[in-house]
Amino acid sequence: MRIRHCSALLLAIAVIGTAWSASLADLTNAEASNGLRTALEKGAESAVGKLGVENGFLSNDKVKINLPGSLDKVQSILRMTGQGPKMDELVVSMNHAAESAVPLAKPLLMNAIKSMSVSDAKNILTGGDTSVTDFFKAKTSDQLKEQFKPAVKEVTDRAGLSEKYNKIMTPAADYGVVPKEQATVESYVTERAIDGLFVMIGEEEKAIRADPVGTGSKVLEQVFGLLK
Repeated sequence: MRIRHCSALLLAIAVIGTAWSASLADLTNAEASNGLRTALEKGAESAVGKLGVENGFLSNDKVKINLPGSLDKVQSILRMTGQGPKMDELVVSMNHAAESAVPLAKPLLMNAIKSMSVSDAKNILTGGDTSVTDFFKAKTSDQLKEQFKPAVKEVTDRAGLSEKYNKIMTPAADYGVVPKEQATVESYVTERAIDGLFVMIGEEEKAIRADPVGTGSKVLEQVFGLLK
């Protein structure tokens, strides 16, 4: 009896596995690519739209840009020396600088989607819960940095943010707690803005996977529904 139940279970697994593979194999190149492109475009546009507006970063705790974590050890000392208001002003200004740069991401994300291969599409469909975010990171991270940094610097220079940042970071440097990548405000804000963008793309990916029907794509409804 136990052998019979075990055989039945193995047969069921084999049938499910075969159906799963067949469903993926049945997708034509156009179906896999076009269905995903539609969903990814919506997700990318939504992520950029939520961040590239006033207080898009500042009012969102998931992506808000705070002072470097390396300052945690000395923040209380800096505030005791009268730096508190400057630190708070700096946080607001950094977030606004990130908001101004994020809209530049949209054409880069759209180009990545247009260049998506059939292999990319299949990898996204079967690559796990972060495969969409991973795809965008691989395709756009370097370009985003190139595009964001000058835009961030323009805003930070205009607002005198570099000087304000240095006044905070120079004392911190004396304590040896500031790493190289946080040495300039434009480098720090650029990195955090890109991180925030991918956080929001990840949120959109979760939404796609949780409700593929809502994407309006029958292909995603079929495949993501099968993979859930």
